[in-house]
Amino acid sequence: MSAPELYSESSGSRWRGGGSKIGGPTVAVNPARLLSTPLLRRPPCYNLPVATLAKSEVHELLAVDTDAGTRLDRFVAAHCRELSRSRVQELIDGDFVLVNGKPAKSSQKLRGGELITVRAQPRPAPQAEAEAIPLEVLYEDEDVIVINKAAGMTVHAGAGNVSGTLVNALLGRGQALSQAGDPLRPGIVHRLDKETSGVILVAKNDAAHAKLGEAFRQRAIKKTYIALVQGILGKKSGRIELAIGRDPIHRTRMTTQRKSWHGADIANPREARTDWKALAKIGSTTLVEVEPHTGRMHQIRVHFSALKHPVVGDTLYGAASEVRVGKITLPKLGRNFLHAAKLGFAQPRTGAWIEVRAALPGELREYLRKLGDAAGEPQGRIDAALTAYL
Repeated sequence: MSAPELYSESSGSRWRGGGSKIGGPTVAVNPARLLSTPLLRRPPCYNLPVATLAKSEVHELLAVDTDAGTRLDRFVAAHCRELSRSRVQELIDGDFVLVNGKPAKSSQKLRGGELITVRAQPRPAPQAEAEAIPLEVLYEDEDVIVINKAAGMTVHAGAGNVSGTLVNALLGRGQALSQAGDPLRPGIVHRLDKETSGVILVAKNDAAHAKLGEAFRQRAIKKTYIALVQGILGKKSGRIELAIGRDPIHRTRMTTQRKSWHGADIANPREARTDWKALAKIGSTTLVEVEPHTGRMHQIRVHFSALKHPVVGDTLYGAASEVRVGKITLPKLGRNFLHAAKLGFAQPRTGAWIEVRAALPGELREYLRKLGDAAGEPQGRIDAALTAYL
């Protein structure tokens, strides 16, 4: 009896060979024929993905003599360019990669002649998980919850960071959160940088999320920060209006046209405005009260960096790793001296104005004490400048 005829869905070509069913549609191959066929003359449909009903893709790869000694994971990554090395590892660990019909390890060395079947299952959609992490609640009602976020805590999961976030902590306390946005960001209507502490507002339901989101867009929410910046600001108050965009060279940073590295233009600059008022001059630094009127990524940090007065501790934007006062070098702060001290908003259901404050964290107060001692500044004068924020 002659071998069955194969019809390839990917190219419409036909040839004779032995048949085997691997998941979804039937895929028939004749290893003996393929081994005797030069690499560049293999049937054009071979080693191409075949769609399955589960929306995965099946790849069939044949190792040749020159592949002998190659690790399985490297072989698959080289022939399935759309799969990252880490994704190949995941598929192998999940038994979605078979060598001659059997599961294998990433480190397995090929000998040549093996048939490798790769079922490229789509990654499951990531979900935020509940974690038992203590939180300081500043205000709560049936629509919103306001948290005093600690420095070092990320607001929500992202690349390389899937746990220990504010969202994980909120879910861990059984908190109901709005579901209108990204599943990794339930309830989140605005953010604070990881090394920035202070007030953050979270929506408990979709209606509140929509109202608060619109309030942020209309700039109807008032945010006040306390920052310590390097150098002495020449005025008692000021306004910074510099558009902000992604740094074209260093993609983890934002920048302004004035501070653009290597003179390259920034992509998609967006208007940004920051108002500030000097509270006290302490040694070689200035303590400032800051009101951002827009909510661009890293806005306060970028704006003061552009003025050559970076936020103390913010080495990403040009701050010194240590502050010197005369001959005294202060210990490293270990975070940015930037704190979201106050936030005012209209309650999304009633419209009543609510103002929430977060006291300056202990590590920032202690740093100011050491700075004042080094500069010979009376602690009472520094405390008087921060009366509303201690």
